Amino acid sequence: MSTVKQEIAKLVVAKVKGITEPQAVQAVEVVLDFVEKKLPPNIGSKLDAILSGNVDLSDGIGLDDAAGLLGGLLGGDKKK
Repeated sequence: MSTVKQEIAKLVVAKVKGITEPQAVQAVEVVLDFVEKKLPPNIGSKLDAILSGNVDLSDGIGLDDAAGLLGGLLGGDKKK
């Protein structure tokens, strides 16, 4: 599991009373798989790249990246 997914799973363990780490990992995988399938292909592949650790996020996600992702989620520019 990627670092991003691990971070999300740890957050779930911290926020949800009584959930174990293996349960949180499984829940995160299920939710992210569901979300990826619901996104337009170009956005889903970007999310997959981020979650797989194939994108350097050490300097954070740039405003252009965030705006593009948000725009795609909201049905923005479909030319790309």
